[in-house]
Amino acid sequence: MEFFNVVSIRDAGRKILDNFKDYDFEVEEVSILEATDRILAEDIVSDINVPEFNRSTVDGYAIKSEDSHGASESVPSLLNIIGEVKIGEVPHKAIRSGEAMYIPTGAMVPEGADGVVMIEHTEKLDDHSLMVYKPISFNENIIQKGDDIKKGEVALKKGRRINPEVVGVLAALGISKVKVYKKPRFYIISTGDEIIDIDEKLELGKIRDINSYALYSLITKLGGSVVGKSIVKDNYDLLKDEVEKAIALSHIVLISGGSSVGTRDYTAKVINSLGGKGVFVHGISIKPGKPTIIGEGGGKLVFGLPGHPVSSIIVFKAVVEPYIRNKMGIVEYKPQVKAIMDFNFHSHPGQETYQMVKLREVDGEIHASPTFGKSGMISLLANSDGYIVIEPHEEGVYKGEERDVYLL
Repeated sequence: MEFFNVVSIRDAGRKILDNFKDYDFEVEEVSILEATDRILAEDIVSDINVPEFNRSTVDGYAIKSEDSHGASESVPSLLNIIGEVKIGEVPHKAIRSGEAMYIPTGAMVPEGADGVVMIEHTEKLDDHSLMVYKPISFNENIIQKGDDIKKGEVALKKGRRINPEVVGVLAALGISKVKVYKKPRFYIISTGDEIIDIDEKLELGKIRDINSYALYSLITKLGGSVVGKSIVKDNYDLLKDEVEKAIALSHIVLISGGSSVGTRDYTAKVINSLGGKGVFVHGISIKPGKPTIIGEGGGKLVFGLPGHPVSSIIVFKAVVEPYIRNKMGIVEYKPQVKAIMDFNFHSHPGQETYQMVKLREVDGEIHASPTFGKSGMISLLANSDGYIVIEPHEEGVYKGEERDVYLL
């Protein structure tokens, strides 16, 4: 009967954090060339201004902006050209009233200039005379020193996932190596006498292992690594041996299947036999995925995920993924869109329900319609674009209301 003492997703998350409050993922230093998709383990504080000088954003002429005021096609401003700025060099002359200096994009704006007029709005009469046909405002077409990043500013926050844009910022700051969290190591165990690997011959009554491959992909996308995966028959001793091996190699063990109250489900018994706190959650008020087990064995976090593929994936995204994000302080958000519901759907009160949906555009608006199927049908995910979350206190979804759809 202990199984039916289910807890909410939020309570399950809190229990995980409470039981592993002193557990932190290790940090390592890597080259920025090897840092893509890793998670920053420290704030990056700039020790320089970016840019370090006032820089032109266009090809044109550096001038005092007030010299262009009133300029037009019919009555241009006439300025004296005193030279040009070479990109990558410091200008040797300052701009005074009535003067102009040619400047390419990215070059340093000379002293005294407070604007750059685009070359297409000018015309040279000769080597020393320039006509300006359009007025510019103060600091127009100039990036000021420190406009991008100021010295002493936190340019990148801890928990940021490193993408190509972040690598560009690190390069601009002259940082070649950065501290990142080591990839969380997972070990995946699929259980069941009926489970075979995808390369084995499929016989009547057998089922190919879907979960470990789907979980492998989710873990990789999250930024973790899979150090091992295996299939174990419904045998207590075999499962215990495999879990002990997994604990020695990984940070987190995922056991797929064997989480219900059937007589041949050994997951909870194995976790409780490993020493430590054992099972501290057996059942979550989530649909699908109610028969989920969470425990601690050998100092490691062990999850007993449902055997049905959709349930297993939903529980990973609802429980396992948030734990990793919390521990690493990952600041990115789930990709989501607003969509108008095209259906009425009655949910189960007291359970957090994850309903799969398919999206389509109607007259410029995004609409969502349900995709139905049993939690054992992997095609349910393949035919869905995302899911909505129906909270435990809600009775369901009403046609015409707008909801957040979390994209798969």
